[in-house]
Amino acid sequence: MDMLANLALGLETAVSPVNLLYCFLGVFLGTFVGVIPGVGPLAAISMLFPVTFHLDPTSALIMLAGIWYGTTYGGSTAAILLNIPGATSAAVTCLDGYPMSRQGRAGVALLMTTVASFFGGSFGIIILTMFSPIIAKYALAFGPAEYFSLMVLGLVAASTISNASAIKGLSMVVLGMLVATTGMDSQSGVPRFTFGNLDLLDGLGISAMAMGLFGIGEIIASVRNVDTGSVDAKNVTFRSMIPTRDDWGRSWMPMFRSAWVGSFFGALPGTGPSIASVMAYAVEKRISRTPERFGEGAIEGVVAPETANNAADQTAFIPTLTLGIPGSATMALMLGALMVHGINPGPNLIVQQPSLFWGLIMSFWIGNLLLVILNLPLIGLWIRLLLIPYNWMYPAIIIFVCIGAYSVRYVAFDVVVVMAFGALGYILRVFALPAAPLLLGFVLGPLVEQNFRRAMVLARGDFTEILARPVSGVVLGLVALMLVWSAVSAWRRRSADLAPEEMNSRTG
Repeated sequence: MDMLANLALGLETAVSPVNLLYCFLGVFLGTFVGVIPGVGPLAAISMLFPVTFHLDPTSALIMLAGIWYGTTYGGSTAAILLNIPGATSAAVTCLDGYPMSRQGRAGVALLMTTVASFFGGSFGIIILTMFSPIIAKYALAFGPAEYFSLMVLGLVAASTISNASAIKGLSMVVLGMLVATTGMDSQSGVPRFTFGNLDLLDGLGISAMAMGLFGIGEIIASVRNVDTGSVDAKNVTFRSMIPTRDDWGRSWMPMFRSAWVGSFFGALPGTGPSIASVMAYAVEKRISRTPERFGEGAIEGVVAPETANNAADQTAFIPTLTLGIPGSATMALMLGALMVHGINPGPNLIVQQPSLFWGLIMSFWIGNLLLVILNLPLIGLWIRLLLIPYNWMYPAIIIFVCIGAYSVRYVAFDVVVVMAFGALGYILRVFALPAAPLLLGFVLGPLVEQNFRRAMVLARGDFTEILARPVSGVVLGLVALMLVWSAVSAWRRRSADLAPEEMNSRTG
């Protein structure tokens, strides 16, 4: 009965006219930006993040969430038609989606991605609804030591699992935590790293940092690489979207299996939709009786990653909302939106803000339905959007980013921060340094510091007491194992890379 009452409360919140409007705006803008090659969900949310500062917290989260899974829907369009993923999670879709487009079956691929995305998103919502209250119930007994250890686990997992080099990822996490210390110390009131600049006393804004790091940085990196001249809008008609009976028969089981894969990897810190889509594709290719079809236009190679990444989009909210630990940079922005509105994420969120939590979950159902309704009739519009030369589009995006940064606090210094982090984002890409762990460190850094201080006060300065607590001790043990595993993996990769060079030097 409690679950039914909670769902009824959430539905009442989600169907209010204001929240319906922002849900529609979120999924529409998310799909719009997701279609544009080289932008992706993180850049989209970063650029539109300031808009939500002036909204009710529930409406703000509903809109940001709509942008999040809307870009995943839209990202597959450019992947299928251009062989350029609009979002990172759609990269695997290129492998079979683009060959289907070359075979004149782009319409079937686009329709099946919409069906698979809806199925995966719906499956993820069910998992989110079932397991979030259970996790939050047990997490209510956590203290500062447990929160500190869980946040450290999230940071280490995000930096060692999602990236090829664990050292680079951990370095970016530390840099993000250092940048987060800029401003007044919340406990002592002492200015830190302000260098006498009064604009830095309040610290660096997460919106300005994210917009520069991902919005401007992505635009600079992709402006020379995007070519929209190969799109043929005439080949995609409503008649061409009708799948054959064989297409349906080959799609149902891969969608069901990939929904489980996506839900699992979406809930893990440091993985998310990109890894979920790769794993789902790998599973389907491994168990297929005709693996040689993959990469040549197999329908399973399209529906599997699209189902998985949309399921992962939904289950990624489980650790973010129930534990206050974002597993990805995008979820860190969601966490930042809550904190900007004065709401503390974590297990108390369900108890203290039930209308926000359940309203957000029920809005996911509405958003997924809206995406199906929007995507099928508007496929022609998205295709024509791809015909716009990118060198006409990016100056307008940069202008909107600067306006958005200025509108948060009406301080010109925030525009300077956007440009500075935009340059930093591009430099990080040039040197193959991951930017996402930097944002995670920036968001979680102050929380790690606060909980560590509180835990040490309660332990009277004895760190071994934190290790002696069952939950925090086990979690920190997992952190240590993860670091050791990453170091061993890096050593093996280095040894494998050096072996051919040694052989060549001996034979030479």
